[in-house]
Amino acid sequence: MATVYLLATSDIVTDQRVHRSALTLVEAGHNVYVVGRRLKSTPPQFTRAYGVQLFYIPFARGILFYLTYNLRVIAYLLLRRVDLIYANDLDTLLGAGVISFVRRKNLVYDSHELFTELPELVHRRVKRWLWQLLERMMIRRVSIGITVSASIAHELRSRYGKEFSVVRNVPMARGSVMIAPTGVNTIIYQGALNVGRGLEKLVAAMQYVDNANLVIAGTGDIEDMLIGLARELGLTSKIRFTGRLSSNDLFVETSKATLGVSLEEDLGLNYRFALPNKLFDYIQAGIPVLVSNLPEMANLVHNYDVGQTIAWNCSVEHLAYSLNQLLHDNIKQNYYREMAAKAAKELCWEKESLLFLSALKSVVSV
Repeated sequence: MATVYLLATSDIVTDQRVHRSALTLVEAGHNVYVVGRRLKSTPPQFTRAYGVQLFYIPFARGILFYLTYNLRVIAYLLLRRVDLIYANDLDTLLGAGVISFVRRKNLVYDSHELFTELPELVHRRVKRWLWQLLERMMIRRVSIGITVSASIAHELRSRYGKEFSVVRNVPMARGSVMIAPTGVNTIIYQGALNVGRGLEKLVAAMQYVDNANLVIAGTGDIEDMLIGLARELGLTSKIRFTGRLSSNDLFVETSKATLGVSLEEDLGLNYRFALPNKLFDYIQAGIPVLVSNLPEMANLVHNYDVGQTIAWNCSVEHLAYSLNQLLHDNIKQNYYREMAAKAAKELCWEKESLLFLSALKSVVSV
């Protein structure tokens, strides 16, 4: 039995990848603790099958936030029993790497995205260079590398000569949900409301989409702008913003939908190589998808035949045309739903966790 610490700066309450990783290690017989940060939205108490330690960080973002979090991690873990350190994303790798070095422990680096290619870093040369330097320095300490898509694994291997196993960000298997038909088509977007996800175009396209509503489930930097755009275009009766939902409520909302969308734009390698968890959530809910024609998403959709792709830089009018075509073709809809139901049996954590445990077998018993 090993004592494993998973480090994450995300919202521990809603981060399903961190939760699944921790739970799988618990089920494999290990003592597991997740070390994160306390947000304003974090409940005073919540129950997990593993230990949770949340730090209050006085800074919301930026260099002071990352330094403070990682220093707190180092101080917290310096004298505790540690058998394995698990860094979720680059922003936890400094603290994880230091503890790994000082305590002579194995280090797992789970890169949920190509962090140094985030849109907010691509045009900020100094900040990007600092993150790249950190990754290059700390990758030497990494015993096991894990990431979410084959393209990101290839890119990281090319940069650092380090092999990364692919463990996709798939959900737990879900049973079917019986939803009474409403007579109105629904398009759903779930996930972060940030630049580069095609959301401005999606909102604008709803002007030309017939007999359909749009549900936007999530929060993010451009949420207020999107709400304002919907109001400006007179679409408040067609577009509903739900904010952040629990995983169960989100699954029910998604299962009600006619179509799920993931319209990432090619604003750098991080989005180009993305394989978003929302895409797997749509498939698990059994609904057809419309996604950008970026390589990882397009390959998945075509391989499983669960929907269609569209050029990431298409016009608002062309997006609306594609949405109308899919929403009003019942034969295609039924076919894609059947294919999604088949794909859901394979694209679930119950199967993907075997790859996860296999990746870790050299550093912890599974």
